[in-house]
Amino acid sequence: MNDTPRLFIQLYTDEDITTALAIALREKGFTAQSTHEANMLEKDDEAQLQFAASHQMAIMTRNEKDFALLARKWKEINNDHWGIIITGTFTREQFGELLRQTLHLLDTQTSDDLRNAFVYLSQFH
Repeated sequence: MNDTPRLFIQLYTDEDITTALAIALREKGFTAQSTHEANMLEKDDEAQLQFAASHQMAIMTRNEKDFALLARKWKEINNDHWGIIITGTFTREQFGELLRQTLHLLDTQTSDDLRNAFVYLSQFH
C-alpha cells in the first residue's frame, strides 16, 4: 500500500447504501463512488472490498457481519484496506441524517485515520 500520507477520505458505497449518497458527497467536493456507478452490482463482499482498496477508498456498508469477518481475514494475511464503515439502516426520509453523519466523519477523520480501521458511522453523529 502507498505510504504517502493522505488527508481526505475517498468513499465507496456498497449496494446496501443508496447511490444518492455518493452523488451528494461529490456535490460537496468529496470523492465518492457507488457500487452501481462502478458496475460492481452483485459482486461478493470480498470483491467489493478489493475494489475499494485498489482505488484507495474506504467502503461503507450495512453488512456488519460479513465485513467484520473480512476485516479480520485481511488483518491476518496483512492485506491493507482504506477503512470499513458500518452504518445502520436509513430510510429515504432519513437521508439527510445519513448525509450529515457521513459528512461529519469525512470532516473529522483523515484517510490515514481510517486505514485498516473498522468503524461505525454512528460514532460520528
